[in-house]
Amino acid sequence: MVRVKTGGRIHFGFANLSLSHERLYGALGVAIERPRTVIEATATEVIRVDTGSDVPDRIEQDTRQYVRQVCDLLGVPGATIRVTESLPRHTGLGSGTVLGLSTLAAVAEAYGLDPSIRDRAPVIGRGGRSGVGVGAFERGGFILDAGHPTARFTIDRPRDGDWTVPAVAARHPIPEDWRFLLVFPAVDSGRSGDEEERSMRTAVEDAEPGPADRIAGLITRRLLPAAVEGRVSDFGSAVAEIGRLNGSWYADEQGGVYRPPMGEIITSLNESAAVHGAGQSSWGPTVYGITSVEQTTAAERAGHAALESAGVDGSVEIVAGRNRGAHITGRSRDWLATSFTRYQQLLATLIQPHLA
Repeated sequence: MVRVKTGGRIHFGFANLSLSHERLYGALGVAIERPRTVIEATATEVIRVDTGSDVPDRIEQDTRQYVRQVCDLLGVPGATIRVTESLPRHTGLGSGTVLGLSTLAAVAEAYGLDPSIRDRAPVIGRGGRSGVGVGAFERGGFILDAGHPTARFTIDRPRDGDWTVPAVAARHPIPEDWRFLLVFPAVDSGRSGDEEERSMRTAVEDAEPGPADRIAGLITRRLLPAAVEGRVSDFGSAVAEIGRLNGSWYADEQGGVYRPPMGEIITSLNESAAVHGAGQSSWGPTVYGITSVEQTTAAERAGHAALESAGVDGSVEIVAGRNRGAHITGRSRDWLATSFTRYQQLLATLIQPHLA
């Protein structure tokens, strides 16, 4: 049995949505330890999917679809998959990418095959506009991807498999003393599927180039230096400004720079000295804040106060960044490699006396 454990990601936004520039998208984000997805896979002749009691039924449906795709892609007969933990669906934390890539890795490893995550992600419909989810699954950390040539990946999303995952342009480890505040308002899930595609298409069609020019300066002069030097306050303020500029592209689609009532929550968080910049992850509804180990108690209080100020129920969590890729145990290839090494050692022991 193979087990895959990995956390989600916070999506800070894109470097550019305007068709006036040579490169389109260019996503920024960080890998986080929790919430997480945990799945187990065993090679079998048929496809079976089981989920824990705390895992929503829709996760089982999504998983079954991914298992079928992965088995066809790998040329294997089937697999038994058990999902024991899952990210909340469509909350801005990359649940679909995490589930799809975890399924791919688990089934491939159960058969002793190389999952080739980056190459195969597009075939199962992942890693299209943003490469942050794939990069987070591979290595974790803070990630800026290179986006796509505008002429190649424009308004209409190519068919699954007809793109390559954007290359990682910059990756830096998340400092050990940084923490991320997650606020989960009890409102409807964020956009996904056809609705998300329509909204993205409209946003790109209408996007002005001005915000992209400002974001470029923020990335090069503030965000990347702060990431390299570990300056949490400067990193947080740069991320918050990038998120606000992204929101100007989506305002017509989501009812404002931030999707209501996330704007009120973000405004409240930005008033706290313990939160060094706040924003909306992807389409939301998850709101994030950048903080540190020393300020977690105050940041958590600020999260609850922000929900109260906005007049909505919800929950708050403080999580660490993740500086490694998905944790995979029970690898078939590891077992084969160990067995071969032991065989070589035994053979050397038997032959050595005859060579003396």
